[in-house]
Amino acid sequence: MTLALFWKIFGFVGQLLFGGRFLAQWLASEKVKKSIIPNSFWILSLSGGLVLFVYAIHIQDPVFIVGQGLGLFIYARNLFFVKTNRVP
Repeated sequence: MTLALFWKIFGFVGQLLFGGRFLAQWLASEKVKKSIIPNSFWILSLSGGLVLFVYAIHIQDPVFIVGQGLGLFIYARNLFFVKTNRVP
């Protein structure tokens, strides 16, 4: 596998993770018959965003870097809120 192919696959994995958050949210909402945001949404957002952030750095795209970088803060902060404000 060439290095260029590795980075393309890496970027697509990030997109799949990031896109998977919508599937997770849809399935969780269908299960309870109301709109909810499950923890998996934030986990997929953070993991996919991190992979895409690394990919953006690799391709040296400042627009992509800023967009993903700011998103990472939001996703991490929401996971912090989920962890610290658990409802029994």
